[in-house]
Amino acid sequence: MARRIHIVGGGLAGLSAAVEVAGSGQHVIVHEAGPACGGRARSYEDRKLGCRIDNGNHLLLTANQSVFRYLGLTGALDTITGPERPIFPFVDLAEGGRWTLDLSPGRIPLWVLSPRRRVPGMRLGELISLKRLMDAGPEQTVAECLLPGPFSRRLLDPFSIAALNTLSDEASAALLGHVIRESLAKGGRACLPRFPKTGLSESLVDPALSHLSVLKADVRTSRRVTEIRTSGDRVTSLCFPDETIDIGQDDVVILAVTAPVAASLLQTALPDFKAPDAFEGILNAHFRLETPPQALGSFGEARFMGVIGALTEWIFLKGDVVSVTVSAANRYAARDPDELMAAIWGEVKRALDTMLAAPLPEMPAAQRLVWEKRATFVATPEQLRRRPGARTPFANLALAGDWTATQLPATIDGAVRSGVEAVRVLGLRGPYGETTGAVGSAAA
Repeated sequence: MARRIHIVGGGLAGLSAAVEVAGSGQHVIVHEAGPACGGRARSYEDRKLGCRIDNGNHLLLTANQSVFRYLGLTGALDTITGPERPIFPFVDLAEGGRWTLDLSPGRIPLWVLSPRRRVPGMRLGELISLKRLMDAGPEQTVAECLLPGPFSRRLLDPFSIAALNTLSDEASAALLGHVIRESLAKGGRACLPRFPKTGLSESLVDPALSHLSVLKADVRTSRRVTEIRTSGDRVTSLCFPDETIDIGQDDVVILAVTAPVAASLLQTALPDFKAPDAFEGILNAHFRLETPPQALGSFGEARFMGVIGALTEWIFLKGDVVSVTVSAANRYAARDPDELMAAIWGEVKRALDTMLAAPLPEMPAAQRLVWEKRATFVATPEQLRRRPGARTPFANLALAGDWTATQLPATIDGAVRSGVEAVRVLGLRGPYGETTGAVGSAAA
């Protein structure tokens, strides 16, 4: 009988693991607790807006090798789009000014020599902040490495918050330094912005599920694991509300759930198990318009914009929907939701009205606030020390998830990479007989 591979969790980490081994002659079974796969990177029909939206906004970079490999395996590369140049439009609502960060294609950062392509007002001496971040020790914070000035305020600080979902005065400088080495330091070709043409599910979830279906993998939704039983150095059974599945001698388990769920399921088998236990929120505000706006200039080319000096941090234009992302959002938890939405819409109008063929309306046709209060672990040095590797003391159990020790923040690329790594440490073989292995990647 073929080896069974039980993957607990149908988010991107679990789907990535399943895609690695599907079609190899092994029986792949994905157990997803919810009604649909995708986790935090999926799309859904929103009744209030009357349209389909993503539950969050995610910007990929061409440096995200793990994601693009995953998209290639599932046949979804053509569902991703983005500008042909490594451009990032910005507006500063506090101090005024608009600019477009226009990176050089290669590793030599010629863009810093051009006032038209770099951060306005920056001094070349401020670039030392990049070296400080890439050389940072494990206990240093991002804020400790940033020199005061426009380069930090208008680029490095917002980039850090977006990448790590943690405020700079407590975020790990070493983690951000790794992101910089794998993206900005590699030049503009590694920093081309990419995002789904239609939605997260249409790019990251639905093609994977179709791929798994063709290869006869078994994806089971609404299947919550309530207990993992072990004996000696092996997992022996998975318990569900209505049944218990025995894990055979040749079977393996990949636990690809959130950090709190993993800690709960392993508390008996591994009393000393550690995982991140402090979390940050992400706020997404979606505004639907009566007609799709016509974007101009670099905003029309990129379809997104960074906002400095405001509550709003990133604006994405998706047809007739304007979506806003605010990272490290726990700081706004006490604010009234209606007041937050009014403030954000006011900032959107200030940011976009001169970048559209016609001004935005005073009020959108419909709006929706989506607040994920435990979106990622807090990327502090203390929490990084709590990230476990994929390997566990049990010979037939591996861990996957963006909260594991991927060397990346809690991103899509980190989640996909973790699934590949879990497959590798279990010594599983892919559809062509090779032992699969993790690939290098960078954070989005």
